[in-house]
Amino acid sequence: MRQYGAVTDDPRQAQKQAAAERALEWVTSGTVVGLGTGSTAVWAIRGLGARLADGRLRDVVAIPTSDASAAEARAVGIPLVTFDEHTVIDLTIDGADEVDPGLDCIKGYGGALLREKVVAQATRRQVIVVDDSKPSARLGTRCHVPVEVLRFARATEQAFLESLGATVALRTGDAGPFVTDEGNWILDATFGPIADAPGLAARLADRAGVVEHGLFLGLVHDLLIATAGAVEHRIRP
Repeated sequence: MRQYGAVTDDPRQAQKQAAAERALEWVTSGTVVGLGTGSTAVWAIRGLGARLADGRLRDVVAIPTSDASAAEARAVGIPLVTFDEHTVIDLTIDGADEVDPGLDCIKGYGGALLREKVVAQATRRQVIVVDDSKPSARLGTRCHVPVEVLRFARATEQAFLESLGATVALRTGDAGPFVTDEGNWILDATFGPIADAPGLAARLADRAGVVEHGLFLGLVHDLLIATAGAVEHRIRP
């Protein structure tokens, strides 16, 4: 356990920042870093920007997982690149919405699951940082599974998910359906505790209208869990 002190007035945000700061200890100069999306990953982006600004790190470039993360990175002076320049990422720091004891995750509540999974699959070391509300005994216990679909296929993919036993809702934004950075829609599918996550992932991957799903299986190398006063490090079994 790594001990830490309060860094914000919000205890939950303090936990997220502490976990992100711990992950940044593994970033070294001259590397390519993947930037996650969401309320935890934003602390890693800001911390990385601060380290570049004060000289603790040099020659670091980054690939963001969303337009929002790209904007945050530019605001704190992180140089951005694309896969055209670097096809492999050294380390990615991202959050998760739920994580099980085997370090498999549900992601996508921020709407960036497609790019997040592309980045995760291109990463040598995927680090997930969470607060202590995210671990559970089995995926689906606390979270629904985001499923990114083609707009054209929304109705048929919703029917397909319902045939698998899910309760399905089209994600909405301020002006109608939520639109991802790639122009797709998201169906939030509530399955309850998932007995066979690899089997469900395979069923979803077989559907032509499903662009990507939020089951991140076998991709995480390190998990950092911030609790009230410490950061716990878990490694994939």
